[in-house]
Amino acid sequence: MDKPSEASDHDPRANARDAPSRPIADFVLVGASELVTCRGSFPASGADQKRVAVIEEGALAARDGEIVWVGPEHRLRLEVDVMAGAAEIDVQGRVAMPGFVDAHTHLVWAGDRADEFARRLAGATYQEIAAAGGGILGTVDATRRASLEELTHLAGRRMARLCRNGTTAIEVKSGYGLSADSEIKILEAARLAARNQPFEVVTTFLGAHTFPREARASASERERYLDLLCEELMPRIAEAKLARFADVFIDEHAFSIDEGTRVLVTARDLGLAVKIHADQISDDGAAMLAAQIGATSADHLEHANERGLEALARAGTVAVLIPGASLFLQMDTYAPARKMIDLNVPVALATDLNPGTCPCESMPLIIQLACLQCGLSIDEAIVAATLNAAAASGLADRCGSLEVGKRCDLVVLDAEDRRQLAYRLGAAPIHMVIAQARVMNT
Repeated sequence: MDKPSEASDHDPRANARDAPSRPIADFVLVGASELVTCRGSFPASGADQKRVAVIEEGALAARDGEIVWVGPEHRLRLEVDVMAGAAEIDVQGRVAMPGFVDAHTHLVWAGDRADEFARRLAGATYQEIAAAGGGILGTVDATRRASLEELTHLAGRRMARLCRNGTTAIEVKSGYGLSADSEIKILEAARLAARNQPFEVVTTFLGAHTFPREARASASERERYLDLLCEELMPRIAEAKLARFADVFIDEHAFSIDEGTRVLVTARDLGLAVKIHADQISDDGAAMLAAQIGATSADHLEHANERGLEALARAGTVAVLIPGASLFLQMDTYAPARKMIDLNVPVALATDLNPGTCPCESMPLIIQLACLQCGLSIDEAIVAATLNAAAASGLADRCGSLEVGKRCDLVVLDAEDRRQLAYRLGAAPIHMVIAQARVMNT
């Protein structure tokens, strides 16, 4: 008779050794009517755009701010070792879903343009407002005057308000400095405002937002500003790792296709990923450029043509839609989201939080507008505001869905049905916000 091996299939020591270890949790969430996970490959496009992957009566476990288990609540105690003293959140029949990712904000600025808004409502034109010292250059003047400490304080307050509306990850652009020192000051303020906060923040250099006042007198001064961006400022920012992305606003009142291409190619050569403010006011061919240059996202796209959208689909570039800007600017045109999804363009959403064209801090409002004005279904809009927005921000490996290994960022709705998020017009039906397994004071 053969002698049995030291660890055979019948040896309990072998079974124990081969069995996967149970995750250990210091945080659990239970009691969800729907756990909206949005799990899967990213960015989602086409039919996958509506893949919300709901677990009815689902639960979630995390440790050290990272998700370690997701599944039906009745399996939680069987499959997870919950530590003594672990935080346990019972949401009592409400919806739990990923925290929103705001994929396009201009979070850091000083000054206020409420008076400008009132003047515009009374019939003043953009040119009249600019001639009186208002518009974007008015914000540039105020931001240049502000100290780093003041900008950090203002940015922190805005981050807190975004969080109250369910946002737990934010892309932050510069662009209101338009000089070397002021652009760097803005990026530093964004980083400092996020310090010791549980939010995920990614920064984007937008020195090519528009041309500063001092570069508008002649073509040679315009060229000198481009030289500043490409030869001095972006190399400094890339070396100091102050930004992950570079962005450019292509428009007849901002940067031409050729000028934008120079900025983006330089950024890419310096190791920065790229984005484009594209085709917002008119069809400038910027969507096509975004695809050709391999941009992570093309943002706005209200006037993009079909060839440009088809190119975005082939390139896998995420279309970041900003319906709040169309509303605030009283535009007749919204981005054609339905066409984009039919063409397999991945669609994301963002607030475009800024002082002049969309001072909006509410992703729930953006979701509602996307459904009502851009043609998205509720589930498509949820994916656009979570997983796809994370992909547009370079964050989808750790944000945007409820999956093992990602940050424990959640929004708990004051509703038992996720459709209430879009249905309750003008409301942000937020019961609780959790960032990195930390319940925020909302």
